[in-house]
Amino acid sequence: MTHVTLNLAGDLPKSLEALDARPPVLPEVDQALLQQKLAYMRQILRDMDSVLVAFSGGADSTLVLKVALDVLGDRAAAGIGVSETYPRREMAEALALAVELGAQVELVSTKELSDPHYSMNPTNRCYYCKSELFAKLRAVAESRDLAWVADGSNMDDATSDYRPGLQAASELGVRSPLREAGLTKAEIRQASRRLSLRTWNKPSFACLASRFPYQSPITRESLCQVDDAEQYLYDLGFRQVRVRHHGEIARIEVEPEEMSRLVEPDVRDRMVARMKELGYRYIVVDLAGYRTGSMNEGLV
Repeated sequence: MTHVTLNLAGDLPKSLEALDARPPVLPEVDQALLQQKLAYMRQILRDMDSVLVAFSGGADSTLVLKVALDVLGDRAAAGIGVSETYPRREMAEALALAVELGAQVELVSTKELSDPHYSMNPTNRCYYCKSELFAKLRAVAESRDLAWVADGSNMDDATSDYRPGLQAASELGVRSPLREAGLTKAEIRQASRRLSLRTWNKPSFACLASRFPYQSPITRESLCQVDDAEQYLYDLGFRQVRVRHHGEIARIEVEPEEMSRLVEPDVRDRMVARMKELGYRYIVVDLAGYRTGSMNEGLV
């Protein structure tokens, strides 16, 4: 567990710098209600007195960290999990963003791959991952005399997709200021834009383990394979990408409006060559396009 002081100003990752250039399309929300919820969230954080925010650099945890810093100052800090399951580009962005916000950063190394309950990839895999992360963040918070650990769960998380990690948060006493204040994803994006946060329209992401079918073992080598494959597609300019790992098959998901680019001869040839270089024998495009939690389809 390392306390990190970084100065990355002016050297942000390109993907983070590019966020502001994306189309400003946001769903409508009730602005008066949004302000009430934000005021309630500030009061929640004030009452918490001090907090270590489980920080991923996504839209949700960035808003939590920003508001916590505004309300609590140096009694708020960012805790970032370091793991093979965390895409390298996301790690770089999270570190850069935390420093940009003025936060002290704790890097916490997690060892979920050493736990067979996790690496064998059961349907409740996320429970074991979050248990590992939150337990270590709690230890860091206690060592720094910070009263709470908080995550970026929002109101939509409890009702959308499949989230066994929420159970781990509950068992370990992790607070969720966004959810406690009733903030939805749409409201989080609106609030983030108003606060000039770069992440207001950042695409959602999930850990690399979510690219594997349940019951398919997860290894360091296969995680690196997926990370490299996705990074290549991001480098080609695709905005939202998932490479689902089915052994020798790479099932590629991009947003429907970008799907035609995948089959442009030059892009297709380069992509196929790179995927085969990484060890995939067959490269397929999921015609349903990108969607959150496609590996959860069929779970009850």
